[in-house]
Amino acid sequence: MNIAVLGTGIVGRTLASRLNELGHAVAMGTREAANPTAAEWLASVGTARGARVGTFAEAAAHGDVIVNATSGAASIAALKLAGERNLAGKVLLDVANPLDMSHGLPPSLSVVNTDSLAEQIQRSFPDVLVVKSLNTVSAEIMAFPNRLPEESQMFVAGNDPEAKATVADLLHAFGWRSILDLGGIEAARGMEMYVMLWVSLRVVQGTNTFNIRLVRG
Repeated sequence: MNIAVLGTGIVGRTLASRLNELGHAVAMGTREAANPTAAEWLASVGTARGARVGTFAEAAAHGDVIVNATSGAASIAALKLAGERNLAGKVLLDVANPLDMSHGLPPSLSVVNTDSLAEQIQRSFPDVLVVKSLNTVSAEIMAFPNRLPEESQMFVAGNDPEAKATVADLLHAFGWRSILDLGGIEAARGMEMYVMLWVSLRVVQGTNTFNIRLVRG
């Protein structure tokens, strides 16, 4: 499958490398095609499986599925640069969180309670099939859930059942066995707000390598 990963941070690079490893033709999208971090990523994976680097628009045109791994504060702007025509009708896996670092650490959320970044993306690009997932764990666990010693849950939220099924297939390929569908895109509110608890858990444990498990009674 042709997949575009927008964003060159640790999340974007980790997911792009994992998708490449799984045999997908991955295009990493950047604001500037000459981005040195993207060039380093391409050098690390090679071009044998069709990996490439381009602008947001070039990557989005390439992808049948788009992964939004940009900074949450810049996601809407990045997707506008990707272009509505290049995004229309495609599944967009949104893994970003609307973190606000303007007052230092710990961060706060720029969108909360009655809205979410995922909903803002869906409203801004109504022809895109937005699915929220993977934003509740670190980059390493996103791509390699089996590095945890016990099974844990990953959530998905979105308005289109087929789009969620496409994302679930990718998650299964990563190694996620337990995927919980939380319903429509508005469920992304809770998924994004969970990041504040995640930050506290990270501080207490001193590690990013953890997740949660739903225990039913």
